[in-house]
Amino acid sequence: MNIGRVDGNRPWAPIVGYSRAVRMGNLIEVSGTSATTRDGQVMHPHDAYGQMKYILTEIEKAVKELGATFENTIRTRVYLTNIDDWPGVAKAHGEFFSKIMPACSFVEISRLMLPELDRKSTRLNSSHEWISRMPSSA
Repeated sequence: MNIGRVDGNRPWAPIVGYSRAVRMGNLIEVSGTSATTRDGQVMHPHDAYGQMKYILTEIEKAVKELGATFENTIRTRVYLTNIDDWPGVAKAHGEFFSKIMPACSFVEISRLMLPELDRKSTRLNSSHEWISRMPSSA
């Protein structure tokens, strides 16, 4: 079975050893994605809505590179370091998924993997996980 991968394209990707997204057969899984650029800069500090839009745009690029669209999404999971930021995150999530209606969870966590993400964003940072199942004929 062929496996397709999209590079993590972040400074820590080769250290951790991960891909942004992986496709095996009709299943695509996307790694936790934070609002960071290829050089590790945090995008939209203190702006939950802006961070989530950035994250979902990054995920959408990876999914398209693997030949899928968000239409095939079956689950999303959002990790927040402050659950009180959920309204802005939910607004951005809804802009991408309100017609698709995947299973979804918002989860508060104490921090993300890299301390500099929490320091640069102070009380706000989010990560997003995405799973898609393509039609069997794809």
